[in-house]
Amino acid sequence: MATLLSPPPTPNRVPLPSTGRAGRNLPAAVGVAAALIALIIASLVVNKVAFLALVVLAVCGALWELAGAFARKDIRLPLAPLWLGTLGVVVSAWTLGAETALGAYMATAGACVLWCFMDQAEAESGSPLEDPDHDVPRTDAHDAVRRSRSVDAAASIFAATYLPFLAGFAVLLVAQDQGVGKVLMLFALPIANDTGGWLAGITFGRHPMAPSVSPKKSWEGFVGSMVAAVAAGAGCVWALDGPVWAGAVLGAMTVVVSTLGDLGESLLKRDLGLKDMGTLLPGHGGLMDRLDSILVAAPVVYVFSLLVG
Repeated sequence: MATLLSPPPTPNRVPLPSTGRAGRNLPAAVGVAAALIALIIASLVVNKVAFLALVVLAVCGALWELAGAFARKDIRLPLAPLWLGTLGVVVSAWTLGAETALGAYMATAGACVLWCFMDQAEAESGSPLEDPDHDVPRTDAHDAVRRSRSVDAAASIFAATYLPFLAGFAVLLVAQDQGVGKVLMLFALPIANDTGGWLAGITFGRHPMAPSVSPKKSWEGFVGSMVAAVAAGAGCVWALDGPVWAGAVLGAMTVVVSTLGDLGESLLKRDLGLKDMGTLLPGHGGLMDRLDSILVAAPVVYVFSLLVG
C-alpha cells in the first residue's frame, strides 16, 4: 500500500534499441500506438461510459508516474486526493457540465494543499521544530520544514491542473452532440502533429528549435506538424459538417499548443533528470509522454466546439 500511494523515485531505464533513423524502436512504437487507438475507438463505440473509465485509469496512471518522477527531488504528491479528485472531475463533467467540473477541480486542489500541510505536520509533530514553546533557536531547519510543505502543495496543484483538470475537457467533448467524432478529432490532431513532425524532422531536420530543451525538435519538423495537423483539422471538421477553414485554423492552433506542451514536459523531465516519465508504453515511454500533447489540446478543441458548433 505504501508503494502504491508513495511510488519510489523513477529510475532512468535503458530504452528499447532504436531502429534506423527513427530514434526509437519503430515496430514497438507502431504496435503500441495501434493498440491504444483501437482501445480508444472501442471504448467510444461500445459505450461512452467505458471511455470515461479509460480516462480515469489513464490519468490516475499518469499521476502515479508523475509522483515517482517528483520523488527524485523529494517532492511528495498526495495521490489519494488526486485520484479521488480525478474521479470527481470526470463524473462531474459527464453528468453536470463544465461549471461543476471546475468546482470539482478547485475542491481537488484545495484538498491536496490541506493534505500536504496536515500530513507533514502530523509526521513532524512532537519534534522541537513543531513545538510552539520550544527553546531551540530558530535556524534554517525551521524554514526548510515549512518550505518542503509549500513545495509539495504547489506540486500537487500543478498535478491536479495538468492531468485531471485538462482531461475533464475531453469528457466535456464526448458529452456534446457528435461527441464521439469530436473526441476522435481530439486524438487525431495531436497524432497528426506528432507524426508529421517526426517524419519531417528525420527527413529534413537541420535547424533545432530549442536545442537546450529538446535537441531532436527542429523547425522543419514544426512545419511538417503544421501541414499534417492543418490537413487533419480540415478533414475532421469537414466530416463533422463544419467549415473546412475553421478546421485548418484549429489544426494550426493545436500545433502551437502541442509544441509548447511538449517543450514544457521536456523542461520538466530535464529538471528531474529523466529521459522518459515511465516505460509502460514500449517505444513511447510512459503515459505522461503520450498524454502531454493531447491534454493541452483538449481545452482548445473544446472551446472551438463551443464557438463553431
